[in-house]
Amino acid sequence: MTTQATTSPQRVRTRFAPSPTGFIHLGNIRSALYPWAFARAKGGDFILRIEDTDLERSTQAAVDVILESMEWLGMTPDEGPFYQMQRMDRYKEVLRQLQDAGCVYPCYMSVEELDALRERQMAAKQKPRYDGTWRPEPGKTLPPVPEGIQPVLRFKNPQQGSVVWDDKVKGRVEVSNAELDDLVIARPDGTPTYNFCVVVDDIDMAITHVIRGDDHVNNTPRQINIFKALGKEPPVFAHLPTVLNEQGEKLSKRHGAKAVTQYRDEGFLADAMINYLARLGWSHGDDEIFTREQFLQWFDLDHLGRSAAQFDEAKLRWVNAQHIKRADDAWLAGQIVPRLAARGFAEVPLDEGRLTAIVALFKDRCETLEALADWAAVFYAAAPSINEDDYRQHVTEAVRPAVAALREALADTEWSREQISATFKTVLKAQGLKMPQLAMPVRVLTVGVAHTPSVDAVLELLGKEKVLEFLSMR
Repeated sequence: MTTQATTSPQRVRTRFAPSPTGFIHLGNIRSALYPWAFARAKGGDFILRIEDTDLERSTQAAVDVILESMEWLGMTPDEGPFYQMQRMDRYKEVLRQLQDAGCVYPCYMSVEELDALRERQMAAKQKPRYDGTWRPEPGKTLPPVPEGIQPVLRFKNPQQGSVVWDDKVKGRVEVSNAELDDLVIARPDGTPTYNFCVVVDDIDMAITHVIRGDDHVNNTPRQINIFKALGKEPPVFAHLPTVLNEQGEKLSKRHGAKAVTQYRDEGFLADAMINYLARLGWSHGDDEIFTREQFLQWFDLDHLGRSAAQFDEAKLRWVNAQHIKRADDAWLAGQIVPRLAARGFAEVPLDEGRLTAIVALFKDRCETLEALADWAAVFYAAAPSINEDDYRQHVTEAVRPAVAALREALADTEWSREQISATFKTVLKAQGLKMPQLAMPVRVLTVGVAHTPSVDAVLELLGKEKVLEFLSMR
């Protein structure tokens, strides 16, 4: 029986090993989050490895998005990125070691023969698998070597016993070796295949814990047997449940997943994304909102969930809103500056504190930085962009005399929130109105919409000159 070694006290080393064959989405980055967090929680090392052996589908653009996404989220690797295509000489060296040890053999079965074999097996309701035709055994006569066919190299999988490992998510997993056929570990051109390269990488990089999606679980017994053939103990495995989209399908580009960098562009905070993603398969009691530091302090492999997690954008927006509310105002203002520049306000100064005050006033209403930037832009615009429905409802002929009276009174008001509030009260009393009857049209005329935080705070930040100008318009 082949078993996995128990966790040793050596330094924790984890890895994230994406294939650059498409943009990286939240399901992918969740698979990076946990090994990164585990390494940080245990004072270990987190390694980034780019598995780019699929030459037809791998692209530099996809690599760039992986690096950009991880940089944005602050998930900086301690080592790497390493690229598998740059390690081919090493893989071939280890392959020769296995050949010399008699663990690998050439297989000349053609693709057509293999397809025909599988069809016969499926017709007989058998599991389709390689039948060992070219596997050398004592006393066995192999078929004559055909001309003109370059063989693949197959790994001689043990035929007796079982592969057993204690998965940190799935618990004890046992697979009979009789269920595993002999894996192709090198193509006809000599290029090593994925399952072999992964094992060599994990050995060379001294990986102690492999934390990855459960779509890899079927590869694990094969990889463990290759570890054993190379005389190495396999790492601890944790296979994470799938992340589903809102329709219950596996999160993927085909099913509407967005690139991680798109969330950055839409105004999500990196710490909010870490918080939200952490909860897609792990928990710390009932804590829903927590900081990056708390997450790294709390994280372990013992509280990983066994059920598929479902992405919920509404919940993500709520989490992001909580982090925006808790964020330092001056820091938030710094995040808004480039978003204002993208809206045509390139000369917004931070040092005079106005933007920080605007952010402080509106951040409780915003789910994203983009929404907050939209509010901030109102205060730097030459004129308000007025919501026509609000205008028709609130800026009536009946209220215009009161607006004019307020404008006249504000012209003589010292420009502070307290004095603006006092002026409002005086005008309201003289006009026989309640606050909403005057505040609503004033908001519409000055910032374009009827609903904002306290109107005196808004007018103070907008500035006396603009307020008087806007109240005289339309």
